[in-house]
Amino acid sequence: MKEPAVATRANFNPSSVSPKELERIKLEDGVHAHENVKVELDIYARETGRPLVHPFMLVVAQDTAHAREIRETVEDDKFFGGRYKDRVIEVHSALKGEESDEAAEKLVGLEKDGKTEIVIHVNKLKEGWDVTNLYTIVPLRASASEILTEQTLGRGLRLPYGARTGVEAVDTLTVIAHDRFDEVIRQAREDGSPLKVKAVQIGNGGDVSLERAVLLESPTVLETVLTTTVEATPDKPAPAPIFATQEARTVANVTLQVIRQMERELSNLDQLKKPEVQEKIAQRVAEITRPAQGTLEGVIAAADVGAIVATVTTKVAEQTIEIPEIVVLPTSEVTFSFSDFDLTGLDRLTPQPMSMEITIHELRTERRRTIARTLADRREERFEDYLVTHLIDHDEVDYDATADLLYKLAGQMVAHLRGYLTEDDDVENVLLTQGKMLADTIFSQMMAHYVETPTRYIGKVSKGFTLLKPLAFKVTDPKAVRDFKKPVIPAGDTRKHVFDGFTKCVFPHQSFQSNEERLFAVLIDTHEPKVERWVKPGPKQFQIEYRRHEKYEPDFVVETATEKLIVEIKARKDMTDDTVQAKATAARTWVGYATRHAASYGGKPWRYVLIPHDEMTENATLAGLVAKFNMQAIVDESVTLEAAS
Repeated sequence: MKEPAVATRANFNPSSVSPKELERIKLEDGVHAHENVKVELDIYARETGRPLVHPFMLVVAQDTAHAREIRETVEDDKFFGGRYKDRVIEVHSALKGEESDEAAEKLVGLEKDGKTEIVIHVNKLKEGWDVTNLYTIVPLRASASEILTEQTLGRGLRLPYGARTGVEAVDTLTVIAHDRFDEVIRQAREDGSPLKVKAVQIGNGGDVSLERAVLLESPTVLETVLTTTVEATPDKPAPAPIFATQEARTVANVTLQVIRQMERELSNLDQLKKPEVQEKIAQRVAEITRPAQGTLEGVIAAADVGAIVATVTTKVAEQTIEIPEIVVLPTSEVTFSFSDFDLTGLDRLTPQPMSMEITIHELRTERRRTIARTLADRREERFEDYLVTHLIDHDEVDYDATADLLYKLAGQMVAHLRGYLTEDDDVENVLLTQGKMLADTIFSQMMAHYVETPTRYIGKVSKGFTLLKPLAFKVTDPKAVRDFKKPVIPAGDTRKHVFDGFTKCVFPHQSFQSNEERLFAVLIDTHEPKVERWVKPGPKQFQIEYRRHEKYEPDFVVETATEKLIVEIKARKDMTDDTVQAKATAARTWVGYATRHAASYGGKPWRYVLIPHDEMTENATLAGLVAKFNMQAIVDESVTLEAAS
């Protein structure tokens, strides 16, 4: 389920305003939270390819008159410029006839239509009614205990994707509770509370800004000049479009779509310059644009389509960082095993014998009775069997391959129990009543010695290149992005901003997780003439798996006149961290395969560079950093590498 959070405005005293003004502030801050998560969900869907979730805000009113008053407020032109007019529904017993039917219909369609953004209800929502796209709740005139009930908080705890995503905004349900903030936090922290909530601050500098969150979509610079026109501003000249007419730009856009479809057919970008490839692309483009001949015929002749395709393909080949998609798979079955070891830390584990009575509660009569259960009800031949039975339930455990280790570890656990329990009946009681817990303890230590042993791998270049997809950022004003050359004060706030002003970056906008990343961007964009282009890759650009089902996303890709670099910048204290090293090993393996693939057609080699953050000084050079922190590629010549077909 979602993680519940309770929100209040930073440095706000609810008693300093009238009850009516307090309600308006809570509604406004609810909308701030709603618009913030709306953009976060949009970005998540774009980055992952998962379905877009349309969030809504639930307002809990005291009675029907109160609900009507709230609706008038949120649909007023003065409330956020009137943008929530006709996007609100009321649900309460006073609704009759068509009005009630319309509200019910909209309520049913909440998860799909995206047209309703605010629901106002007066405890009329049916028991069991809950949805996955409720992200903001504004309870008005409610006590802390009422806020923490199933009727309020429980409505929105279901997750839209069935499990947590690891993205905080996507996994959080926020309750606006300015006047009950401290009380809700206190009650939620009491022993026995079924819910634990986190605190969120609303306000500039807090978790949710008072300024409207909007989505900034950022296609690559190349895609922009090929397919659109950009308006210039006094301080930011617009890039000149390559094609003068909208019809030509439409054909260019279709050409990019066709190139994306051919990523698996071509082994490298240079093939886009071949006349036969350009002719094939032109034929596909002509077929796609033919239904629109009512607007294009007579304006763009077949010869002109060919010329546009030739221009687009050449530009793409020359101005794109060629990043292949390489998938490495075992050619035969992967074997799993556990290395030999001994259990540790058992002195902290001293379970005691438990009563083996079974309690029966009769629902009709409310009478409760117990029946005795004896050891004779279930007996294993060996004490170790009580534990092994649970251990082999795990998919990772192959009994035939690990039987010796299983019985060795089970024997160590039994010996530990006998060390403080003097009677065998007591030992068997613990194994019978708490055997699963003991087996789980053993299994957790086994997983620290879990070994995957692939016999032989084959690397497949599934795509010779991938065109970069647009990035998406959450901003309060698309025109107020920062010049990347100017530091953010304090430096820790760097991650909160979006930057522009680049001359060599593939995208016009980028964000940085630290000031050191920003400094590296300044270095490669401004002070390194050998750097041709660079990018901070978006999610899913690389297919580098460093652990099972866990993917590594590099900080930077830099292309120079002679090579390509994957660059990672980490805090020095984290350089030896297991996860950082696992990612480095995976990246070193990937650059090994990528270099072999590039060598097959005369492309540039790849290297991996892991830089400590405190090495990003004003006098640092790219050559010096690479020389000092380049990590040798991992190359296994026994592995076959297949090119894209």
